[in-house]
Amino acid sequence: MDIRQCRRCLLYETADKAAYESVQNYIASIPEAERADESVYRSRLSVCKECDMLISGMCRKCGCYVEVRAFVAGSDCPGGRW
Repeated sequence: MDIRQCRRCLLYETADKAAYESVQNYIASIPEAERADESVYRSRLSVCKECDMLISGMCRKCGCYVEVRAFVAGSDCPGGRW
């Protein structure tokens, strides 16, 4: 299966549905107390979507899936954008 790189795409926007499902399962397992508020999560993802370091849902600066990093309350952007 040929999975193309998608610049400035979140994981759900890519063709890699297996990776998306895996990340969503991981996010669902994060304890409620460690989760960012929904508005914070959405705001963070909005910033990530504008970043040149985002490719196919991953941050090229640190290698994380941005949807996971943005979901965790105590996390921050490795590029200092949020």
